[in-house]
Amino acid sequence: MIDSELLIYTHKITSRNKFVFNLFFRDVLHVKHRMTSDAAVFKNYLGAKFSYTLHPLENELFFLSKNLLFEMGIKEQAISIYDWEGSKIFFPTGKNSALPFDPFAAAFYLVSRYEEYLPHIRDRHDRFDAKESLAFQNNFLDKPLVNTWAKRVKQIILGYFPDFHFPESTYHFVSTIDIDNAYAYREKGLVRSIGAYFRAIVKGDFAEISERTKVLFGKQHDPYDTYAYQLEIQKKYKFRPIYFFLLGDYAANDKNIQPENKKFQSLIKELSDYADVGIHPSYNSADNIGKIKKEVGKLSKIVNQEITKSRQHFLRLKFPETYRNLIDIDITDDYTMGYADYVGFRASICTPFHFYDLDMETETRLVIHPFAVMECTLKQYMNIAPEEAMNYIKPLIDAVKSVDGVFIMLWHNETLSDAGIWKNWRQIYEDAIVYALEKK
Repeated sequence: MIDSELLIYTHKITSRNKFVFNLFFRDVLHVKHRMTSDAAVFKNYLGAKFSYTLHPLENELFFLSKNLLFEMGIKEQAISIYDWEGSKIFFPTGKNSALPFDPFAAAFYLVSRYEEYLPHIRDRHDRFDAKESLAFQNNFLDKPLVNTWAKRVKQIILGYFPDFHFPESTYHFVSTIDIDNAYAYREKGLVRSIGAYFRAIVKGDFAEISERTKVLFGKQHDPYDTYAYQLEIQKKYKFRPIYFFLLGDYAANDKNIQPENKKFQSLIKELSDYADVGIHPSYNSADNIGKIKKEVGKLSKIVNQEITKSRQHFLRLKFPETYRNLIDIDITDDYTMGYADYVGFRASICTPFHFYDLDMETETRLVIHPFAVMECTLKQYMNIAPEEAMNYIKPLIDAVKSVDGVFIMLWHNETLSDAGIWKNWRQIYEDAIVYALEKK
């Protein structure tokens, strides 16, 4: 076995190429590496090594570099997509390079979310729409391309240095649940309940009036109270989920129980005994760091622990402001990276990675955990029936398993009610868990 540290030569070390080599070798392939711009150091090194530059130094393993990782600032990039070995590629390099494209520049473009800094049309919730993305427009949204490319780079390095050791990567599954609205009818308070009755009367919705009345008088179970079922599933399949709680002030898009409610606090404490917890920053806090900090403080006080995990309500994510706000209030892990309108891999990766701030040209300490599927996406945006849902979920799980990544899915307490518009979706939740937990 030769030296376990990989040496990379490049003609200029930049924040961008340091970030992307950290991404490939620290985050995805879990191997030590270091960089040098000293050609003599590179030539004299006896371990595994490659160069990433414009021309090879000798006869070494050589990846031709495109300009992106040596630039500063943000500008439109000329991108053409090609098919290669069953994968989509861009930033072509020609025959002299170990690969016919620059996987490092391409990965940087996708993972930094470069395109979300460029001019684009945002949706009614001020979100970057999947249809605006390079991945959607070129039919690779369902592929974790960066992981696939990293795996190919690993194969090439082992072809040159068969004694070099890459630690084994392991596939993981993470279930996450957002608590946007803990109960359908309970704990709303007198004013909200009277208002709801009034709206139901105006709409002539007598079924809701009847159900609300039965729940409030203890004659029927609240349909959003699915927590006993969730705990049963967690014990049955032996996994620990992550819950994200919405604790914002009541508003049109923030309708959870008020955090001062003692029964809501008891629910949060009870769930935190069996799960990790994080904040679900309210819709109206997206551009207000003071509100986010206040909501984090409330959750921290309820569970008596530091809050370091977060997922934006409505997946409202704007680069770089949202992540800068989270960093400023000491959030270390965010789970917002995914689309509301389509399933798949927004950053074309299924491994946690650090947020790179393109405006500041720096890798930050915030770790982003990309999710691949949300049940509301399938039902409400893609109009998929429950009997068809696994046809979309299974290929995403298979794609993650094939590259030893992390499959993260997102559900809500109300969609597990097995009633109303969510009839038969509870079974999809369990089917997805069973399939995700199956060995490769």
